[in-house]
Amino acid sequence: MNKPQRQQPSTPLPRLAALAGVTLLLAACGGGGGGGGGGIGVGFPPPVADTGRGSVVTNPPEQVTRLSVDQFKTLLGADDKGRALLQVAGTPKCGIDTRYLEYRTVGGKGEATTATAAIMVPAGTDVACNGARPVVLYAHGTNTARDYNFAKWTDINQAAAGEGVVVAAMLAAQGYIVVAPNYAGYDKSTLPYHPYLNGDQQGKDMVDALTAARKTFSNIDANDAGSLFITGYSQGGYVAMAAHREMQATGKAVTASAPLSAPSAISLLTDYTFLGWPALGSTIFVPLLSTSWQQQFGNVYNATSDVYEAQYATGIDTLLPSLTPTSTLFAQGKLPQLALFPANATPGPVSPDLSIFYGANNLIRQSYLTQAATDIQSNACPGNALPPTAASLSSTTPLNCSPSVGFRKAALANDLRNWVPTRPMLMCGGANDPTVNFASTRATAGYFRAKGMPAAALSVVDLEDSAATDAYSAARAGFAQAKGTLAQSTAGSDADKARAVTAAYHGTLAPPFCLAAARGFFQGVLAAGG
Repeated sequence: MNKPQRQQPSTPLPRLAALAGVTLLLAACGGGGGGGGGGIGVGFPPPVADTGRGSVVTNPPEQVTRLSVDQFKTLLGADDKGRALLQVAGTPKCGIDTRYLEYRTVGGKGEATTATAAIMVPAGTDVACNGARPVVLYAHGTNTARDYNFAKWTDINQAAAGEGVVVAAMLAAQGYIVVAPNYAGYDKSTLPYHPYLNGDQQGKDMVDALTAARKTFSNIDANDAGSLFITGYSQGGYVAMAAHREMQATGKAVTASAPLSAPSAISLLTDYTFLGWPALGSTIFVPLLSTSWQQQFGNVYNATSDVYEAQYATGIDTLLPSLTPTSTLFAQGKLPQLALFPANATPGPVSPDLSIFYGANNLIRQSYLTQAATDIQSNACPGNALPPTAASLSSTTPLNCSPSVGFRKAALANDLRNWVPTRPMLMCGGANDPTVNFASTRATAGYFRAKGMPAAALSVVDLEDSAATDAYSAARAGFAQAKGTLAQSTAGSDADKARAVTAAYHGTLAPPFCLAAARGFFQGVLAAGG
C-alpha cells in the first residue's frame, strides 16, 4: 500500500489566541494464495484480518497537517497567549507531523466499537526530533463536543484546539511522539454514548489506541525508543491513571505516568457533591456520569426522572456529548448553568461561596439528593470523610463501604483507589481548584503511600504550595505569576478579579504548569535510566 504524499497546510495557520480560546488507517491489503506442483497441492489459508481490540482501520493513518518548526514558532509567537505558552514550554525544537488514526476498541459494556486518535510525530533536523523517540500516551480533559478531534488541533473551530496546542508545544515540539485518543463516543466513533469515568473501559480504550498507533509507526517515520509515559489532565488525569492500571494488570511496560488534576477518587468527589461541595461544572459532569454509569451497570436509575427535575429528565441520557455548544444548551434550557440543587436544598452548601450551585431551575431533585445524603450517612466510605482528615486521606481501605444508591455504587466501582503503581508517578494540581477538588489527589496519593508505594516513586505537586523547594518550584512560581497577571488585567473590584481567577483556574491557568511539571518528571526518569 502506497503512503500518501505529505501535504503542506492549505489554509493559513491560526493565531494562538483563537486556539487557546476554544475551551479536544490495516486496510484490505492482505492476500492469500495457494499453489501446486509435482502433483502435490499445498494450500495456504489467507491471513486472518486483525479486527479485534487495538486493530487499525486504515494504515497508514491520514496526514492532517505538517508544520515545520519555523511555522510552529511563528504560530506561537503571533500573540500574547502564544508567547506566554512559549515561556512555559520553551522554544520548539521540532516541527510536528499530525496523523489521524482510527482504531477498534470496546464500549462501556464491552461491546465492540471504534474510536479515533491523533498521532503527533516530531520532525526536523534537531537531534531531539530524529532517531528513536520516547512515546507519550495523552488523555484529554472533559469536553461536551461530540465532534472532538485532537488531530485537528490547528483548526480554530475545533474543540480540541486549546488543549491540543499546549500538548503540541509541551511534548511533540520537544521530541516526544504523542498518541492522543479522542475516546469512544467522540468524533467518528460508532459508540452512541461516551463511557465517561468508566475506569475499566477508559483504560482499555487508551491501551487500544496505543496498540493501534504502534502498528502504524513504521509507515509514518515514528521511531519508538521503547520508553512510554502516560499523562493527561482533568478527566484525562483519571484516564491516564486508569490506563497505567490497565497496562500494569496486563503486563505491559510503562516507564512512568503523570495523572494531572485527576478525579481519581471519584467516590470521594461524588459524596462531596451530595454533602454540599459541588464542583464548578457539575451540571455537565453529573449527566455525563449518569449516562456512562447507567450503560455500565444499568442500576443508576429506573428512569431519568428519578434523578433529574422534569424539565430536564427527558432526553438527558442522550444529551451529552453533543454537536450543540454547551452555551446553547444552557440558553435552550436543556441544562442549567450552575443550579445543581434546589435553593433550599437539604443538605445545603458547606460554605456560602458554594451557594451558586443552589437555585431556581435546578437539575437534581431534592428527593434524589435526600436518598444520596441518607445513604452517605448510613453507608459511609472511610476514605471520603468531609471535612477530610489525616486518617481518611491515608486509609488503606477507603472503599470499604456498601452504598445502596446506584450512583454511589457506580462511583465506588470506578474509584481508582484500588491498586498501587509499581512504576514512578507524579500527581499535580492546585489546592484551590474549584472543578476537581484537590482532596482527590491527596486521598489517592495517601492511599498509595499507605499501601506501601515508596516515597521516592510518588511525587505530588500542589501548585499553590509556594513554600516548597524542589524540581517543580518553577512551575509553582509560573502558576502564581499567571494568576497575578490575570487578576491585574481584570477590571473591577477585588471580588471581580477573584472570580476571574476562579473561572480560569482549572481550564486555563493550571494545565500548562502541571504539564510542564510532568515533562520535567519524565525527563528526570529518562535521565535516571527509567
